[in-house]
Amino acid sequence: MGMNQTPASERVHIGFFGMRNAGKSSVMNRVIGQELAVVSEVKGTTTDPVYKTMELLPLGPVMMMDTPGMDDPGELGSLRVKKSYQVLNKTDAAVLVLDGNMGMSADDRALYERIGKKQIPCVLVLNKKDTLDDARMARAEESLPKGCEKGRDYLWVSARTGEGIEALKERLAILAKPEENGKRLVGDLLSAGDLVVLVVPIDKAAPKGRLILPQQQTIRDILDSDALALVIKEDRLKDTLETLGKTPRMVITDSQVFGKVSKDTPRTVPLTSFSMLFARYKGDLRGLAQGARTLGRLKDGDRILISEGCTHHRQCEDIGTVKLPAWIQGYTGKKLEFSFTSGTGFPDDLTPYSLIVHCGGCMLNEREMKYRMGCAKDQGVPMTNYGTLIACINGILERSLEPFGQDISAD
Repeated sequence: MGMNQTPASERVHIGFFGMRNAGKSSVMNRVIGQELAVVSEVKGTTTDPVYKTMELLPLGPVMMMDTPGMDDPGELGSLRVKKSYQVLNKTDAAVLVLDGNMGMSADDRALYERIGKKQIPCVLVLNKKDTLDDARMARAEESLPKGCEKGRDYLWVSARTGEGIEALKERLAILAKPEENGKRLVGDLLSAGDLVVLVVPIDKAAPKGRLILPQQQTIRDILDSDALALVIKEDRLKDTLETLGKTPRMVITDSQVFGKVSKDTPRTVPLTSFSMLFARYKGDLRGLAQGARTLGRLKDGDRILISEGCTHHRQCEDIGTVKLPAWIQGYTGKKLEFSFTSGTGFPDDLTPYSLIVHCGGCMLNEREMKYRMGCAKDQGVPMTNYGTLIACINGILERSLEPFGQDISAD
Protein backbone atom coordinates (compact mmCIF):
# COMPACT_ATOMS: atom_id res chain seq x y z
CA MET A 1 0.00 0.00 0.00
CA GLY A 2 1.69 3.25 -1.13
CA MET A 3 1.75 6.41 0.96
CA ASN A 4 -1.10 7.86 -1.12
CA GLN A 5 -3.22 4.87 -0.19
CA THR A 6 -2.64 5.13 3.57
CA PRO A 7 -6.17 5.26 5.05
CA ALA A 8 -7.12 8.69 6.41
CA SER A 9 -7.86 7.11 9.79
CA GLU A 10 -4.25 5.88 10.04
CA ARG A 11 -2.64 9.22 9.11
CA VAL A 12 -1.30 11.71 11.65
CA HIS A 13 -3.83 14.59 11.76
CA ILE A 14 -2.41 18.13 11.93
CA GLY A 15 -4.93 20.93 12.52
CA PHE A 16 -4.43 24.65 11.74
CA PHE A 17 -6.41 26.92 14.09
CA GLY A 18 -6.65 30.64 14.85
CA MET A 19 -8.70 33.79 14.47
CA ARG A 20 -9.93 35.16 11.15
CA ASN A 21 -7.29 36.82 9.02
CA ALA A 22 -4.32 35.52 11.04
CA GLY A 23 -3.30 33.66 7.86
CA LYS A 24 -4.10 30.04 8.78
CA SER A 25 -4.90 29.01 5.21
CA SER A 26 -1.87 30.81 3.79
CA VAL A 27 0.47 29.17 6.31
CA MET A 28 -1.02 25.74 5.65
CA ASN A 29 -0.73 26.22 1.88
CA ARG A 30 2.96 27.08 2.33
CA VAL A 31 3.51 23.92 4.41
CA ILE A 32 1.75 21.81 1.78
CA GLY A 33 3.39 23.66 -1.10
CA GLN A 34 0.19 24.18 -3.05
CA GLU A 35 -2.92 26.33 -3.18
CA LEU A 36 -5.55 24.27 -1.42
CA ALA A 37 -7.36 26.24 1.25
CA VAL A 38 -9.04 29.34 -0.18
CA VAL A 39 -6.98 32.42 0.58
CA SER A 40 -8.14 36.03 0.28
CA GLU A 41 -7.90 39.36 2.05
CA VAL A 42 -11.55 39.08 3.13
CA LYS A 43 -11.87 37.98 6.74
CA GLY A 44 -13.29 34.53 7.29
CA THR A 45 -13.00 32.96 3.82
CA THR A 46 -12.69 29.39 5.12
CA THR A 47 -16.28 28.38 5.92
CA ASP A 48 -15.80 24.65 6.54
CA PRO A 49 -12.84 22.57 7.64
CA VAL A 50 -10.65 21.68 4.62
CA TYR A 51 -8.79 18.35 4.60
CA LYS A 52 -5.69 17.50 2.58
CA THR A 53 -3.59 14.34 2.66
CA MET A 54 0.11 14.68 1.99
CA GLU A 55 3.52 13.31 2.84
CA LEU A 56 5.43 15.34 5.43
CA LEU A 57 9.00 14.14 5.70
CA PRO A 58 10.40 12.74 7.90
CA LEU A 59 7.01 12.05 9.50
CA GLY A 60 5.28 10.24 6.62
CA PRO A 61 1.60 10.32 5.61
CA VAL A 62 -0.39 13.10 7.30
CA MET A 63 -3.82 14.71 7.08
CA MET A 64 -3.71 18.53 7.09
CA MET A 65 -6.85 20.28 8.36
CA ASP A 66 -7.65 23.98 7.87
CA THR A 67 -10.47 25.40 9.99
CA PRO A 68 -12.76 28.45 9.99
CA GLY A 69 -11.71 31.42 12.11
CA MET A 70 -12.50 30.95 15.79
CA ASP A 71 -13.89 34.51 16.07
CA ASP A 72 -16.43 34.07 13.25
CA PRO A 73 -19.40 36.33 14.10
CA GLY A 74 -23.13 35.65 14.06
CA GLU A 75 -25.20 32.49 14.15
CA LEU A 76 -23.60 30.95 11.06
CA GLY A 77 -20.20 31.84 12.46
CA SER A 78 -20.92 30.00 15.71
CA LEU A 79 -21.79 26.87 13.69
CA ARG A 80 -18.46 27.18 11.89
CA VAL A 81 -16.61 27.61 15.19
CA LYS A 82 -18.34 24.49 16.50
CA LYS A 83 -17.04 22.60 13.45
CA SER A 84 -13.54 23.86 14.22
CA TYR A 85 -13.81 22.56 17.79
CA GLN A 86 -14.92 19.19 16.41
CA VAL A 87 -11.74 19.12 14.30
CA LEU A 88 -9.78 19.47 17.57
CA ASN A 89 -11.15 16.09 18.64
CA LYS A 90 -9.27 14.33 15.84
CA THR A 91 -6.12 16.49 15.95
CA ASP A 92 -2.82 14.79 16.83
CA ALA A 93 -0.83 18.05 16.61
CA ALA A 94 -2.13 21.64 16.48
CA VAL A 95 -0.77 24.77 14.80
CA LEU A 96 -2.21 27.93 16.36
CA VAL A 97 -1.59 30.75 13.87
CA LEU A 98 -1.38 34.28 15.35
CA ASP A 99 -1.28 37.60 13.51
CA GLY A 100 2.21 38.87 14.32
CA ASN A 101 0.91 42.48 14.21
CA MET A 102 -1.55 41.75 17.03
CA GLY A 103 0.26 39.15 19.13
CA MET A 104 -1.78 36.75 21.23
CA SER A 105 -5.33 37.92 21.95
CA ALA A 106 -7.59 36.77 24.80
CA ASP A 107 -9.45 34.57 22.27
CA ASP A 108 -6.16 33.06 21.10
CA ARG A 109 -5.18 32.35 24.71
CA ALA A 110 -8.53 30.67 25.46
CA LEU A 111 -8.10 28.45 22.40
CA TYR A 112 -4.49 27.64 23.37
CA GLU A 113 -5.68 26.60 26.82
CA ARG A 114 -8.43 24.43 25.33
CA ILE A 115 -5.87 22.68 23.12
CA GLY A 116 -3.70 22.14 26.20
CA LYS A 117 -6.60 20.66 28.17
CA LYS A 118 -7.08 18.09 25.42
CA GLN A 119 -3.34 17.27 25.74
CA ILE A 120 -2.72 17.99 22.06
CA PRO A 121 0.88 18.99 21.24
CA CYS A 122 0.78 22.56 19.89
CA VAL A 123 3.11 25.08 18.27
CA LEU A 124 2.30 28.81 18.13
CA VAL A 125 3.04 30.36 14.74
CA LEU A 126 3.45 34.15 14.57
CA ASN A 127 2.67 35.07 10.95
CA LYS A 128 3.42 38.17 8.84
CA LYS A 129 7.05 38.48 9.94
CA ASP A 130 7.85 40.27 6.65
CA THR A 131 5.71 43.27 7.73
CA LEU A 132 7.24 43.80 11.21
CA ASP A 133 10.25 45.53 12.75
CA ASP A 134 12.13 44.20 15.80
CA ALA A 135 10.15 46.33 18.30
CA ARG A 136 6.77 45.02 17.11
CA MET A 137 8.06 41.46 17.06
CA ALA A 138 9.26 41.88 20.65
CA ARG A 139 5.80 43.21 21.66
CA ALA A 140 4.11 40.20 20.03
CA GLU A 141 6.44 37.81 21.87
CA GLU A 142 5.62 39.50 25.19
CA SER A 143 1.94 38.62 24.67
CA LEU A 144 2.71 34.87 24.62
CA PRO A 145 2.27 32.66 27.72
CA LYS A 146 5.17 32.78 30.17
CA GLY A 147 7.85 30.19 29.58
CA CYS A 148 7.24 29.90 25.81
CA GLU A 149 10.53 29.08 24.14
CA LYS A 150 11.37 30.29 20.64
CA GLY A 151 11.91 27.42 18.21
CA ARG A 152 10.16 24.96 20.51
CA ASP A 153 6.84 26.51 21.58
CA TYR A 154 6.60 29.30 18.99
CA LEU A 155 8.01 30.20 15.59
CA TRP A 156 8.01 33.28 13.37
CA VAL A 157 6.95 32.79 9.74
CA SER A 158 5.90 34.74 6.71
CA ALA A 159 3.27 32.96 4.63
CA ARG A 160 3.87 35.60 1.93
CA THR A 161 7.62 35.03 1.48
CA GLY A 162 7.89 31.48 2.86
CA GLU A 163 10.36 32.47 5.60
CA GLY A 164 10.26 30.07 8.57
CA ILE A 165 8.09 27.46 6.82
CA GLU A 166 10.84 24.81 6.69
CA ALA A 167 11.47 25.26 10.43
CA LEU A 168 7.71 24.84 11.01
CA LYS A 169 7.67 21.59 9.00
CA GLU A 170 10.58 20.25 11.05
CA ARG A 171 8.87 21.22 14.30
CA LEU A 172 5.62 19.54 13.19
CA ALA A 173 7.47 16.35 12.31
CA ILE A 174 8.76 16.19 15.90
CA LEU A 175 5.47 17.28 17.55
CA ALA A 176 3.23 14.94 15.60
CA LYS A 177 5.44 11.84 15.65
CA PRO A 178 3.12 9.07 16.78
CA GLU A 179 4.24 6.95 19.69
CA GLU A 180 5.17 3.45 18.67
CA ASN A 181 2.51 1.68 20.68
CA GLY A 182 2.92 -1.67 18.92
CA LYS A 183 -0.85 -2.04 18.65
CA ARG A 184 -2.13 -4.55 16.12
CA LEU A 185 -5.59 -5.22 14.74
CA VAL A 186 -5.28 -8.99 15.07
CA GLY A 187 -1.58 -9.84 14.63
CA ASP A 188 -0.87 -10.05 18.36
CA LEU A 189 -3.35 -12.96 18.59
CA LEU A 190 -1.67 -14.95 15.80
CA SER A 191 1.46 -17.03 15.19
CA ALA A 192 3.21 -17.65 11.88
CA GLY A 193 1.37 -20.28 9.86
CA ASP A 194 -2.00 -19.80 11.60
CA LEU A 195 -5.05 -19.95 9.36
CA VAL A 196 -7.67 -17.20 9.76
CA VAL A 197 -11.03 -17.54 7.99
CA LEU A 198 -12.64 -14.21 7.09
CA VAL A 199 -16.37 -14.19 6.33
CA VAL A 200 -17.33 -11.38 3.94
CA PRO A 201 -20.92 -11.23 2.70
CA ILE A 202 -21.18 -9.85 -0.83
CA ASP A 203 -24.59 -8.18 -0.84
CA LYS A 204 -26.04 -5.10 -2.51
CA ALA A 205 -24.40 -2.84 0.09
CA ALA A 206 -20.89 -4.14 -0.67
CA PRO A 207 -18.84 -1.85 -2.93
CA LYS A 208 -18.53 -3.30 -6.43
CA GLY A 209 -15.17 -4.83 -7.25
CA ARG A 210 -13.47 -4.27 -3.89
CA LEU A 211 -13.41 -5.04 -0.19
CA ILE A 212 -14.24 -2.42 2.41
CA LEU A 213 -11.46 -0.82 4.47
CA PRO A 214 -11.74 -2.92 7.70
CA GLN A 215 -11.49 -6.11 5.64
CA GLN A 216 -8.44 -4.83 3.71
CA GLN A 217 -6.64 -3.76 6.89
CA THR A 218 -7.37 -7.05 8.67
CA ILE A 219 -6.06 -9.09 5.73
CA ARG A 220 -2.93 -6.95 5.63
CA ASP A 221 -2.29 -7.45 9.37
CA ILE A 222 -2.75 -11.24 9.02
CA LEU A 223 -0.21 -11.29 6.16
CA ASP A 224 2.21 -9.17 8.22
CA SER A 225 2.03 -11.92 10.86
CA ASP A 226 3.04 -14.59 8.31
CA ALA A 227 -0.36 -16.17 8.86
CA LEU A 228 -2.82 -17.33 6.19
CA ALA A 229 -6.03 -15.49 5.31
CA LEU A 230 -8.90 -17.42 3.71
CA VAL A 231 -11.72 -15.09 2.57
CA ILE A 232 -15.14 -16.63 1.90
CA LYS A 233 -18.82 -15.70 1.68
CA GLU A 234 -21.08 -16.72 4.56
CA ASP A 235 -22.85 -19.47 2.59
CA ARG A 236 -19.50 -21.26 2.04
CA LEU A 237 -18.39 -21.36 5.68
CA LYS A 238 -19.94 -24.64 6.85
CA ASP A 239 -18.64 -26.70 3.88
CA THR A 240 -15.23 -25.00 4.01
CA LEU A 241 -14.70 -25.72 7.73
CA GLU A 242 -15.68 -29.38 7.18
CA THR A 243 -13.25 -29.90 4.27
CA LEU A 244 -10.27 -27.87 5.59
CA GLY A 245 -7.22 -29.93 6.47
CA LYS A 246 -6.49 -27.82 9.58
CA THR A 247 -8.49 -26.08 12.31
CA PRO A 248 -8.53 -22.30 11.87
CA ARG A 249 -6.91 -20.17 14.58
CA MET A 250 -10.07 -18.05 14.43
CA VAL A 251 -13.01 -16.99 12.30
CA ILE A 252 -13.59 -13.24 11.80
CA THR A 253 -16.95 -12.23 10.38
CA ASP A 254 -18.87 -9.21 9.20
CA SER A 255 -21.28 -8.40 12.04
CA GLN A 256 -24.40 -8.55 9.88
CA VAL A 257 -24.08 -12.35 9.50
CA PHE A 258 -22.91 -12.99 13.08
CA GLY A 259 -25.89 -15.22 13.89
CA LYS A 260 -25.48 -17.57 10.91
CA VAL A 261 -21.66 -17.66 11.20
CA SER A 262 -21.89 -18.52 14.91
CA LYS A 263 -24.13 -21.52 14.14
CA ASP A 264 -21.76 -22.73 11.39
CA THR A 265 -18.54 -22.32 13.43
CA PRO A 266 -17.73 -25.15 15.89
CA ARG A 267 -17.64 -23.95 19.51
CA THR A 268 -13.97 -24.99 19.70
CA VAL A 269 -12.99 -22.39 17.05
CA PRO A 270 -12.62 -18.80 18.37
CA LEU A 271 -15.02 -16.35 16.67
CA THR A 272 -15.14 -12.54 16.54
CA SER A 273 -15.98 -9.72 14.12
CA PHE A 274 -14.21 -6.98 12.17
CA SER A 275 -16.14 -4.43 14.22
CA MET A 276 -14.82 -5.83 17.51
CA LEU A 277 -11.23 -5.89 16.21
CA PHE A 278 -11.52 -2.18 15.40
CA ALA A 279 -13.16 -1.43 18.75
CA ARG A 280 -10.19 -2.97 20.53
CA TYR A 281 -7.71 -1.25 18.22
CA LYS A 282 -9.15 2.27 18.55
CA GLY A 283 -10.99 2.42 21.80
CA ASP A 284 -12.26 0.45 24.72
CA LEU A 285 -13.80 -2.88 23.73
CA ARG A 286 -14.55 -3.75 27.33
CA GLY A 287 -16.51 -0.51 27.77
CA LEU A 288 -18.39 -1.13 24.52
CA ALA A 289 -19.28 -4.65 25.69
CA GLN A 290 -20.62 -3.23 28.96
CA GLY A 291 -22.68 -0.77 26.90
CA ALA A 292 -24.18 -3.65 24.88
CA ARG A 293 -25.12 -5.46 28.07
CA THR A 294 -27.39 -2.52 29.07
CA LEU A 295 -29.71 -3.38 26.15
CA GLY A 296 -31.95 -5.45 28.42
CA ARG A 297 -32.47 -2.48 30.75
CA LEU A 298 -34.09 -0.19 28.16
CA LYS A 299 -37.63 1.05 28.83
CA ASP A 300 -40.49 2.23 26.60
CA GLY A 301 -39.84 5.76 25.32
CA ASP A 302 -36.03 5.62 25.78
CA ARG A 303 -34.01 7.42 23.10
CA ILE A 304 -31.14 5.74 21.28
CA LEU A 305 -28.50 7.57 19.22
CA ILE A 306 -27.11 5.66 16.24
CA SER A 307 -23.94 7.37 15.03
CA GLU A 308 -21.92 6.64 11.88
CA GLY A 309 -18.39 7.95 11.45
CA CYS A 310 -18.55 8.14 7.67
CA THR A 311 -21.09 9.57 5.24
CA HIS A 312 -21.23 6.72 2.74
CA HIS A 313 -24.19 6.49 0.38
CA ARG A 314 -27.09 4.95 2.27
CA GLN A 315 -28.47 1.71 0.81
CA CYS A 316 -32.07 0.58 1.23
CA GLU A 317 -32.25 -1.64 4.30
CA ASP A 318 -29.23 0.30 5.55
CA ILE A 319 -27.77 -1.23 8.69
CA GLY A 320 -27.67 1.97 10.74
CA THR A 321 -31.09 3.45 9.97
CA VAL A 322 -33.15 0.36 9.18
CA LYS A 323 -31.69 -2.95 10.38
CA LEU A 324 -30.33 -1.93 13.79
CA PRO A 325 -33.51 -0.15 14.99
CA ALA A 326 -35.56 -3.22 13.92
CA TRP A 327 -33.21 -5.65 15.65
CA ILE A 328 -33.09 -3.56 18.85
CA GLN A 329 -36.89 -3.22 19.00
CA GLY A 330 -37.27 -6.96 18.37
CA TYR A 331 -34.74 -7.90 21.05
CA THR A 332 -36.02 -5.54 23.76
CA GLY A 333 -39.74 -5.66 22.93
CA LYS A 334 -39.85 -1.95 23.84
CA LYS A 335 -41.12 1.09 21.93
CA LEU A 336 -37.95 3.16 21.49
CA GLU A 337 -37.07 6.46 19.79
CA PHE A 338 -34.07 6.61 17.44
CA SER A 339 -31.86 9.55 16.39
CA PHE A 340 -29.13 9.35 13.74
CA THR A 341 -25.88 11.25 13.08
CA SER A 342 -23.18 10.64 10.48
CA GLY A 343 -19.76 12.00 9.54
CA THR A 344 -18.08 14.47 11.87
CA GLY A 345 -21.34 15.44 13.59
CA PHE A 346 -21.54 14.15 17.15
CA PRO A 347 -23.80 15.85 19.74
CA ASP A 348 -22.21 17.78 22.62
CA ASP A 349 -25.13 16.91 24.89
CA LEU A 350 -25.65 13.15 25.09
CA THR A 351 -27.83 13.17 28.22
CA PRO A 352 -31.17 12.74 26.33
CA TYR A 353 -30.01 9.28 25.22
CA SER A 354 -30.20 5.98 27.12
CA LEU A 355 -27.72 4.29 24.76
CA ILE A 356 -25.33 5.30 21.97
CA VAL A 357 -24.65 2.78 19.20
CA HIS A 358 -21.61 3.78 17.11
CA CYS A 359 -20.33 2.25 13.88
CA GLY A 360 -16.96 0.49 13.86
CA GLY A 361 -15.22 3.84 13.30
CA CYS A 362 -12.97 2.64 10.47
CA MET A 363 -12.99 6.18 8.96
CA LEU A 364 -12.21 7.94 12.27
CA ASN A 365 -8.82 8.11 13.91
CA GLU A 366 -8.15 6.76 17.38
CA ARG A 367 -8.19 10.19 19.05
CA GLU A 368 -11.68 10.95 17.66
CA MET A 369 -13.08 7.54 18.74
CA LYS A 370 -11.64 7.90 22.24
CA TYR A 371 -13.03 11.45 22.45
CA ARG A 372 -16.54 10.24 21.58
CA MET A 373 -16.32 7.41 24.10
CA GLY A 374 -14.98 9.84 26.70
CA CYS A 375 -17.93 12.21 26.11
CA ALA A 376 -20.38 9.35 26.68
CA LYS A 377 -18.55 8.16 29.80
CA ASP A 378 -18.38 11.68 31.29
CA GLN A 379 -22.13 12.12 30.79
CA GLY A 380 -22.97 8.67 32.14
CA VAL A 381 -24.45 7.36 28.87
CA PRO A 382 -23.67 3.72 27.92
CA MET A 383 -22.03 3.37 24.49
CA THR A 384 -21.52 0.35 22.27
CA ASN A 385 -20.84 -0.29 18.59
CA TYR A 386 -22.63 -2.10 15.79
CA GLY A 387 -20.72 -5.38 15.97
CA THR A 388 -20.76 -5.66 19.75
CA LEU A 389 -24.48 -4.92 19.87
CA ILE A 390 -25.28 -7.42 17.10
CA ALA A 391 -23.30 -10.10 18.97
CA CYS A 392 -25.37 -9.32 22.07
CA ILE A 393 -28.67 -9.51 20.13
CA ASN A 394 -27.59 -12.90 18.73
CA GLY A 395 -26.73 -14.18 22.21
CA ILE A 396 -23.03 -14.61 21.37
CA LEU A 397 -21.44 -11.54 22.99
CA GLU A 398 -19.37 -13.51 25.50
CA ARG A 399 -18.26 -15.98 22.83
CA SER A 400 -17.10 -13.20 20.49
CA LEU A 401 -15.05 -11.59 23.30
CA GLU A 402 -13.20 -14.81 24.18
CA PRO A 403 -10.40 -14.43 21.57
CA PHE A 404 -9.22 -11.26 23.38
CA GLY A 405 -8.66 -12.89 26.77
CA GLN A 406 -10.00 -12.49 30.27
CA ASP A 407 -9.29 -8.76 30.65
CA ILE A 408 -12.05 -7.98 28.13
CA SER A 409 -14.40 -10.93 28.59
CA ALA A 410 -14.70 -10.40 32.34
CA ASP A 411 -17.51 -8.06 33.31
